[in-house]
Amino acid sequence: MRVTMILPALTEATSPLFRPIKYSLFPPLGLATLAAYLRDDDEVRILDEHVERIDDAVASDLPDLVVIQVYITSARRSYELADRYRERGVFVALGGLHVTSLPEEAAGHADAIFLGPGEDTWPRFLDDFRRGEPATRYVSTDRTLHGLPPVRRDLIRRERYLVPNSIVVSRGCPHHCDFCYKDAFFEGGKSFYTQLVDDALAEIDRLPGRHLYFLDDHLLGNRRFAEALFDGMAGMGRVWQAASTVDAILRPGLLEKAVTAGLRSIFVGFETINDVNLAEQRKRQNIGQDYAAVARRLHDAGVMVNASFVFGMDGDGPDVFDRTVAWAVDHGLETATFHIMTPYPGTALFRRMAAADRLVHRDWDRYDTRHVVYRPRGMTPEQLEDGYWRAYRDFYRWGSIWRGAATKSGAGRWRHLAYAGGWKKFEPLWDALIRSRQVLRALPVLETTLSGGRRS
Repeated sequence: MRVTMILPALTEATSPLFRPIKYSLFPPLGLATLAAYLRDDDEVRILDEHVERIDDAVASDLPDLVVIQVYITSARRSYELADRYRERGVFVALGGLHVTSLPEEAAGHADAIFLGPGEDTWPRFLDDFRRGEPATRYVSTDRTLHGLPPVRRDLIRRERYLVPNSIVVSRGCPHHCDFCYKDAFFEGGKSFYTQLVDDALAEIDRLPGRHLYFLDDHLLGNRRFAEALFDGMAGMGRVWQAASTVDAILRPGLLEKAVTAGLRSIFVGFETINDVNLAEQRKRQNIGQDYAAVARRLHDAGVMVNASFVFGMDGDGPDVFDRTVAWAVDHGLETATFHIMTPYPGTALFRRMAAADRLVHRDWDRYDTRHVVYRPRGMTPEQLEDGYWRAYRDFYRWGSIWRGAATKSGAGRWRHLAYAGGWKKFEPLWDALIRSRQVLRALPVLETTLSGGRRS
């Protein structure tokens, strides 16, 4: 059987003039995971439009099966590709977050759709397809990662990604925030579950080099699993990055085990510095937490912080941008990602906004956390978009980077400058590396910066 798997480019990643490095960070791990269920005699390839042009390959492609992973801002492109294949009689399967959120919309462009994670539905579909009896819809209910086959990393073109050693050892998150796009993806079954620790360690052993990036939504979400994983990783000489919540970071002993295992940078969803917003969005794990203590605890452990902030919640006014940037700089956060609150379909936030007639449109290309797609309460849409862009400019000014670095001493200060400056101030260099397919050559620099002078 011949199979083509495609990750269409997000709309915001398709500029012909400039290609930010964040769209060339990680390979399509989800598709490579599904590919592991195919037989040895199946012929399969993965096309990732973020790092290669695929139109010529698609134009002449006549496989038995096409699998397309759909996100909200790649939906239009995904449907376009799906329709082109179906016109030639190719069977098309669509899955992903957007398909789960809007199955009826996706079904108009597919022969089969997949709702929720695919560990239980994908093998069942393959059996049905080989018998010539595929269903039109597969809904995930049985959630487990036990017995997951090794990811088909041989299908990943490592040289095209800065972080080819991305890995996922769990699914979902134990929390249920109203604005979370992934929450609806896990309805109908477990919303958070992990691999067996030995299986996760075996997958890590298969990865070359030192650097890892855990793409799990909440690597520290199951303390027993996380501690066993970190104990198993101790002494491997790895240096790695991950994501967590503020409450998990403050748990005694857990962060220390992660650092001993090689944690050097972590993504933290602070989301808002307005407490009233946290209760409104059901971000309960942040309520009453001391954000300053989180930043201090991470920095004292030698871990850099990539903070996430969301603007435009109902408690936000026009002053929220400057206050957020000032707080982040004053507390020495190395990097930050800012977002305009976006009511993704399938979320409680979307349902609430739709019921209140606050949605401006349903042009999914613009649901990218950079455009205002609803009627905000505390400011005008223009103030919200302008403030969002100003926050990025102000946080990543050299003056702000120097001020943030000055909160540290010695190697920590220079590591801050290298990481924050390298991420945002050298984007033309990243663009050149991406276009020349040499981005992987920058990985040793990333490893050195993360290590910050520490010995493995």
